[in-house]
Amino acid sequence: MVISPSKNQNQTSVTEFLLMGFSVDPANQTLLFVIGLFVYLLTLAGNLTIITLIRIDQCLQTPMFIFLGNLSFVEICYTSTTLPKMLWDLLSGDRTISYIGCALQLYSFVTLGGTECVLLSAMAYDRYVAVCHPLHYTILINQTVRRYLLAASWTIGHFNSTINTAMVFSLHFCHSNKINHFFCDIPPLLRLSCSDIFISQMVTFTISGSGMIASFGLTLLSYICIVSSVLKVRTAHGRIKAFSTCGSHLTMVSIFYGTLMYTYIRPSSAHSVEEDRLISLLYAIITPLLNPLIYSFRSKELQGGFVKLLERAVYNCKF
Repeated sequence: MVISPSKNQNQTSVTEFLLMGFSVDPANQTLLFVIGLFVYLLTLAGNLTIITLIRIDQCLQTPMFIFLGNLSFVEICYTSTTLPKMLWDLLSGDRTISYIGCALQLYSFVTLGGTECVLLSAMAYDRYVAVCHPLHYTILINQTVRRYLLAASWTIGHFNSTINTAMVFSLHFCHSNKINHFFCDIPPLLRLSCSDIFISQMVTFTISGSGMIASFGLTLLSYICIVSSVLKVRTAHGRIKAFSTCGSHLTMVSIFYGTLMYTYIRPSSAHSVEEDRLISLLYAIITPLLNPLIYSFRSKELQGGFVKLLERAVYNCKF
């Protein structure tokens, strides 16, 4: 049953949810499925290619590319948390998700989102050291520091997700089980609850907002220092070269933080169902897709590694 009696006979409790998704028109479901499957496969292929290149090419096993490899892994997990379920819903027409399944999806999604926030800050710090303190780079970004930064990313992501998931699913859901979204996310679940959401809303707003603002603030501070240092370079060629090492990361930061803050730091009264779905589509699906494209187009090292991989594959086929 979707809704079962609770201990209080005057209320009912939801045991599963219905994800409304983007369209209930059967004529559009096939097209959405094909587009979604193509995007998912392209996302997997692009990010797995980056991870493979970094693992097999010794020239790419530097802190910057190791961080990038971890970011690609997070992006694969990030999109895999939501997109396969959405594709199954479109293919089967069964839009239900269990109460536990919804909680697990929310926990995984928020964990990966929080991890990516901190990881992007770590990558900004890496670029700051590379540009502003190049002679001390190997000391400031050594293997131990790199491991601490990666561990901190996952620890903060899990902590953020544990608090948020606990607060959202401590609420009572009754009367309706229809989530106006394509996955279980905080704003639509808060909107669906029949409990007083003030405390949960303030806690999730504070925890998520503090984490994002702190990560974004550290990233912004790193880039302010980078810009200040680059502007002191006398030659235009030197300034362009310095900025080129940060362009890809800055592009990803702008897209990711912009959409994330727009979703989670606005008050609930400012939320629109259609806007939430569109913005969530950008940071949950489009950003992981763009990650390998942005970095591969702007990184000569990755392009060189890809050429080497193709040459090795051609050589192996011949012999």
